[in-house]
Amino acid sequence: MVILVFFVAHWFLSLFTQTFFLHRYASHRAFTMSKPWERFFFIFSFITQGSSYLSPRAYAIMHRMHHAYTDTDRDPHSPKQASNAFLLMWKTRKIYSNIYSEKIPIESRFLKNLPDWRIVDRLGDAWFIRTAWVLAYVLFYVCFATSPWLYLLLPLQIVMGPLHGVIINWYAHKYGSVNYQVNNTSRNMSPLGLVMMGENFHNNHHKFPSSINFGVKWYEIDPVYPIIRFFNWLHIIKVSPSAAKRTVTEF
Repeated sequence: MVILVFFVAHWFLSLFTQTFFLHRYASHRAFTMSKPWERFFFIFSFITQGSSYLSPRAYAIMHRMHHAYTDTDRDPHSPKQASNAFLLMWKTRKIYSNIYSEKIPIESRFLKNLPDWRIVDRLGDAWFIRTAWVLAYVLFYVCFATSPWLYLLLPLQIVMGPLHGVIINWYAHKYGSVNYQVNNTSRNMSPLGLVMMGENFHNNHHKFPSSINFGVKWYEIDPVYPIIRFFNWLHIIKVSPSAAKRTVTEF
């Protein structure tokens, strides 16, 4: 039971970090926040993502490229450019690493208003820090696993961030329903709304990239939307007027 609670908590905390901070904030600037709050969420990302920490800056650049080049050969993670989900994960990892280490030229339009705290990024990306996280996970399993079968969750826990990414970047471009005719293969996997914290409404998101609510129809529940509204009410963030409405602004 302890392992299952740990896995589920890690799943949702890591996914919240990705959708709230890296995706909606860093990539699309659907809302703004003060520098202290931005640094708080940097540290929150470092803790919740652990061994699969992703630089908000590099993630945002890559995701903006995805929106600009969706389903073309310049898309960092299009299923059309990979024969299976594992190859897609590998390709995405290589492109992310090149963006992070600044080994490839980036168009200026993708570099606007990026969150940047290099010391946290360096710590999160350091091999010995990632290794320390993995060892911590292994030790936790050794202490609390009550069945050998529970160890099957451990590899998923280690690659939690990329796992979330491939669910959307692979499957949400292949399976599901379409609310809007857009110039790409994005789809909505509606049954996964709560499990994927709204990220599964991918067709809606490609139609309205900067919207703070990824759900459109009454039954498309985006659980992060009320959290954003609550944070806005607390003045932790400030929702931009365009993001409060459904617009086609990307970033």
